[in-house]
Amino acid sequence: MLLAIDIGNTNVVFALFDGRKVKARWRIATDPRRTADEYAVWLMQLLSIRNITRKAITAIIVATVVPRALHNIEVLGRNYFGIEPLVAGRPPVGYGIDVDVDQPSSLGADRAVNAIAAHARFPGDVIIVDFGTATTLDVIDFHGAYKGGIIAPGINLSLDALVGNTAKLPRIAIEAPKSASVIGTNTEDQMLIGVFWGYVAMIEGLIGRIRAEIGRPARVIATGGLAVLFDSHTAIFDAVEPDLTLEGLAILAERAAAL
Repeated sequence: MLLAIDIGNTNVVFALFDGRKVKARWRIATDPRRTADEYAVWLMQLLSIRNITRKAITAIIVATVVPRALHNIEVLGRNYFGIEPLVAGRPPVGYGIDVDVDQPSSLGADRAVNAIAAHARFPGDVIIVDFGTATTLDVIDFHGAYKGGIIAPGINLSLDALVGNTAKLPRIAIEAPKSASVIGTNTEDQMLIGVFWGYVAMIEGLIGRIRAEIGRPARVIATGGLAVLFDSHTAIFDAVEPDLTLEGLAILAERAAAL
C-alpha cells in the first residue's frame, strides 16, 4: 500500500491507498518540532487499530508547504518503514505539468498536486477552490497546464484577525447562519453573517471574474476542510473533492513507480 502524506500549515494528513482508493486517513496538528519518533508512536497505534502492519506499506510520498516539517517525515519513512519517501516536486517526482506563471518554483506543492488530480478527473478547464489555512483559487487549462490563481486569507484567519484586533467582539464558531436574513440583530449574528456570507460572495465573485477572463466553460472543484459547508449554500461548485490533494499524490506515486 501507498502512504501519502500531505503536510499543510494547520494539519498533516496521512492516507493509505490501495491503488487509487483511500483505505484510511488520519490527521495530526502540524508542528515542525514533532520528531520522527513521535510520529511513529502515533502512526503505529493507528495502523494497529486497522490491523495493518508496517510491512504492508511499500511506498511513501509527501507533499509539503512547511519545509521545516519535511525532514522528520523523511526520517520516519527511513527508520520505521525502511522506505525513502518520494517528495512531490523533487526529482524523481516532477509534477509533469506546465506551470505557466512568472515564478514556477514558487508554486506550492499542494496546489500543483491539486492541479494534477483535477486534470485527471475532469476534462477541460478547471477552477480549484481550496479552503485551507489560506483560501486559494487555481486555474488549470484544458491541456492540464497551471495558469495561475488567487490567494486570500482563510476564513478562520479572517475571523482570528477580526476577534484579535477588536476589544469587544467575541469568538464565534464558523457555521451557516440560522436565519436567511442578512441583517443581523445581535453582535454574534452580525459577525457570522459578515464572515460566512462575505466569504460566499467573495468566492462567487472571484469565480465569476475568472470565468469571464478564461472565456471558456470551466468546472469549479472545491476541496479543503470547509468545502462541504459552503457547498450547501452556493450553486457555484460543480463537485466537492475532499481528497483531491491525496489523489494527486497517488497519481504521482504511480508515475514514479513506472519510471
